Amino acid sequence: MSAVSESSLPVVIVGAGLAGLTVALHLAETQPVIVLAKREMHEAATAWAQGGIVGVLGSDDSIESHVRDTQEAGGGLVDERTAEFIARHSAEAIEWLVARGVPFSPDPTGPLGLHLTREGGHAVRRIAHAADATGKAIHDVLLDEVKRHPNITLREKWMAIDLITERHLKKNAVESGATQRCHGVYALDIETHRVETLVASAVVLATGGVGKVYRYTSNPDTSTGDGIAMAWRAGCRVANMEFIQFHPTCLYHPQERSFLITEALRGEGAILRLPDGTRFMPEHDERGELAPRDIVARAIDFEMKKHGLDHVWLDATHLGEDFLKEHFPTIHARCLSLGIDIAKQPIPVVPAAHYTCGGVVTDLHGRTDLPGLYAVGETTYTGLHGANRLASNSLLECVVLGRTCAEDITAQIPASAPKVSGWDESQVSDADEEVVIAHNWDELRLVMWNYVGIVRTTRRLERALHRIKLLRHEIDDYYAAFRVTRDLLELRNLVDCAELIVRSALSRQESRGLHFSRDYPRTLPVSFPTILSKKPKKKDAWLP
Repeated sequence: MSAVSESSLPVVIVGAGLAGLTVALHLAETQPVIVLAKREMHEAATAWAQGGIVGVLGSDDSIESHVRDTQEAGGGLVDERTAEFIARHSAEAIEWLVARGVPFSPDPTGPLGLHLTREGGHAVRRIAHAADATGKAIHDVLLDEVKRHPNITLREKWMAIDLITERHLKKNAVESGATQRCHGVYALDIETHRVETLVASAVVLATGGVGKVYRYTSNPDTSTGDGIAMAWRAGCRVANMEFIQFHPTCLYHPQERSFLITEALRGEGAILRLPDGTRFMPEHDERGELAPRDIVARAIDFEMKKHGLDHVWLDATHLGEDFLKEHFPTIHARCLSLGIDIAKQPIPVVPAAHYTCGGVVTDLHGRTDLPGLYAVGETTYTGLHGANRLASNSLLECVVLGRTCAEDITAQIPASAPKVSGWDESQVSDADEEVVIAHNWDELRLVMWNYVGIVRTTRRLERALHRIKLLRHEIDDYYAAFRVTRDLLELRNLVDCAELIVRSALSRQESRGLHFSRDYPRTLPVSFPTILSKKPKKKDAWLP
């Protein structure tokens, strides 16, 4: 047995979506694992993913074709090595999920006996799916397996506050030459309001994206950028935060503001129309409804503003009731419950913040700038998504790099447990104005939606930055004075991420992929990722 397996220090995984569960299952064969979920275990963004997961499986497909499609969608900022690595391991990722028992939609004539669909930006059918609820099907299976594993401890309604680094070590530990690395996390038990110090051999951030920084989003309430913010505060680089993917088609309904209408519906032939029935996408792109998401979202935004509309229509009535019930049962049932029969009526849709293409800078093993700290999934920047994510690449990235991350952690010799300072609440009190948090939260999301949305200007971005700085001052004062709560911690993380998004957007003086600026509408012939780093020994300073 290896030295790693004998370590008493657990690996702490923050987040219980596909990325976190994949890492946990691979790691648990050799060492103890703790998985933290700040809400119910099933409330991860993975469970909301409808479309599917890429697999280069068909005889008409190739790794080169998938890489080419990824690069084209990514607007010239995709790291070819990353794209090739993930495409090359896509088939075994699908096989791993099939072996776990994921109930993908079958096709006896298809590769691995699976039905493959096509989504926007893909040259061929290469999307394995479970009807129109792929993410939930995958998440349910892996979560059941994780719950049964004796080496995995699940902590529900526990939220990581901050990473434990050398500045949190006791004085004698620092003087003895403790290396700069991540030693664990401070975590809040939300139900008991108790903060615990979790010392770990490694920490994995798998907290998802930052969709909740916007007023309208397809993301669950968990998507508050926790991992990105914690890694940034710990000194890690962050990249490409200006590239926020807005899903073109979120259901527009007063009772349901976060229900996604999957891209696969357009892949099967659904048409975007104006209220008078006019199809408008061919005027914006020759690929029509199957153009990449950024183009479709901007087209919808343009038509809404041009005609003064609150939404546009997605028409799938010509596909037939039987087809829709078989291939899109979740969407059909949910819309029907809201009084919309998609077999007979078009669906009212509006763009909404959907995916964070940037994040914490990592390599292909999930390693960040801080030894002992890893990140996987939407929390990260690996170079795969570039300036725009190709549909269904995100679930694939979680599975492929979740495995390589676990392999790297397993290969490391665990550090001995340092003497860590406990969480100090001696100078704080219970908050007496919770309304302040709610107000700041609403203000932040509105500012981001109005000033840092699908179409941007320098003036709007500067206004947003000014408002964010004012909010940060209020939140920092609140954080210093009162005991932490989940709402306060999420707001603190959202403000950090909002500033990262705005500063990244201001630094990109061109329009590319998901970032469109009216002041810089042209795309430069050569461009590079936007990488932000803190200047050493200077609080909240930024490198140019």
